[in-house]
Amino acid sequence: MDLDLAQVRAFVAAAEEQHFGRAAARLFLTQQALSKRIARLEDGLGVRLLARDRHGVQLTDAGQRFLAPARRALADGDQAVDAARHPAQPLRIDVWGHLYQPMRTLGPVIEADPSRPAEVGQSRDQQAAVTALLRGELDAAFGRVHPAREIGPGQLSSRIVRLEPADAVLADGHPLAGRAQLTPDLLRGSGSELYCPAAVGRLDFLARFARSFGVTARDGGANLGLDHLLERLRAEPGTFTLLPAEIAVPAGAGVRQVPVAGPVPLYAWSLIWRGQDDHPLLRALLERAVALGRQRRWLDHDPARDWLPAPDLQSLSQQTRARG
Repeated sequence: MDLDLAQVRAFVAAAEEQHFGRAAARLFLTQQALSKRIARLEDGLGVRLLARDRHGVQLTDAGQRFLAPARRALADGDQAVDAARHPAQPLRIDVWGHLYQPMRTLGPVIEADPSRPAEVGQSRDQQAAVTALLRGELDAAFGRVHPAREIGPGQLSSRIVRLEPADAVLADGHPLAGRAQLTPDLLRGSGSELYCPAAVGRLDFLARFARSFGVTARDGGANLGLDHLLERLRAEPGTFTLLPAEIAVPAGAGVRQVPVAGPVPLYAWSLIWRGQDDHPLLRALLERAVALGRQRRWLDHDPARDWLPAPDLQSLSQQTRARG
């Protein structure tokens, strides 16, 4: 049957108010008109949805099953009406991982088509962005996706947009500061400690690098930004950290930025969105990210040369299979 949304709206109001009189007033209907709409809906479905008694209105088993999809049908109908009547609203995007400057990647994707508006905010972390996505407060988010906490199984989709090599950053006084290139084995063998600009448990990429290569990770406490991180490296010349290669440390900061190879650690940037989101600008954003990534070789990856944390490698493999 074709659902009549006016009938569905009458049912949902009665189910939520648990009273025909209050439901009718909410919809600016007479109680008789409300009852007729619900009766026609029940006749069309061939089941009773509501049971009335002297205490009010109760959902039947069929009504309980019908309520959630009925609400979604009304929301979709309202969205369709709004889309027809009004121009598309700006795409709402949040970013996280601010120390690693995510806008270096997301910015060019957005600017590739300035005619498509976007509003960009800043989440504290991945979980804050995920929560906002699941609540419908965002259309997309951008950062490194990691499995530290479950992120809406079956509700969210993601795509790796960029794999960025990470350099070692260490103080001028570090024993390895004069090297043109470093390896994880060399860093471990020198006794260098990986300085983490926040609690290690909150920095999945650095924690996995340390475990994979047997490097000791140093918990840096609160993340107070790049200047504070460089200050700590200068104060403790036996430490180093990893930063995406395109983040140029300030000249005269007393630190060196040295490429890492054998293997090259790659930091994965991803877009995430609700799987059912049909914002008219979302698909265009994803297409621009793919086109720009192809042009700038953002997804170049050689397993014999590069290192990716296992979850990122799995996501990349699934993404590659889906394209192929």
